[in-house]
Amino acid sequence: MATQIVMDHTGDSRHNFNPADEKALREAQLRFDALMKSGYTAAVRDVSGQPNVVRSFDPKAEETLFYPRLVGG
Repeated sequence: MATQIVMDHTGDSRHNFNPADEKALREAQLRFDALMKSGYTAAVRDVSGQPNVVRSFDPKAEETLFYPRLVGG
């Protein structure tokens, strides 16, 4: 089971999906694209556990974290 974690002003929401399920995979792809288009940044941990920013959907990623654009002030 793969997870997309979306951080926002209310905390986080988790969206689990089965990468072997074509419909669930398509929904995850659409969610990824929509979040990226709205300004979120996506990160996936590498083998050593370090987060790496990604710009395209990786159906093999076990966990993808989305965080909103940070606004300085």
